[in-house]
Amino acid sequence: MFTSDKSIEDLQQLFAEVKKFLALQKQYTLLEVAEKLTILLSTLILILIVIILSMVALFYLSFTVAYLLAPVLGSVMFSFALITAIIILLIIGVISFRHTLIINPMAKFIAHLFIPNPNKDEQPSS
Repeated sequence: MFTSDKSIEDLQQLFAEVKKFLALQKQYTLLEVAEKLTILLSTLILILIVIILSMVALFYLSFTVAYLLAPVLGSVMFSFALITAIIILLIIGVISFRHTLIINPMAKFIAHLFIPNPNKDEQPSS
């Protein structure tokens, strides 16, 4: 069946090409993973920075509102207590709706990042 030298050379050449193809596929996969991880980490760092800056802004905003409410409520202590209660209610609301606000969007982002969309090349019909 494979008695000629030409067939053996063809098989050796095919084997070498398959080996080269697999090496290139491995490199391509590593580059894709590196790209996806870079996007993921940069997004997480951006979110962390926005959260930290938002916390600082909320801190100063709460002091501002507390001092603005002090003459209305008659006491600085009551205005700070009211602001604290509002912030605690916001925390409880975020914890209550954590699936809708945090987990589902994060899962959707990671799924879209790592799982390719088969209809990516198709344009949506208008």
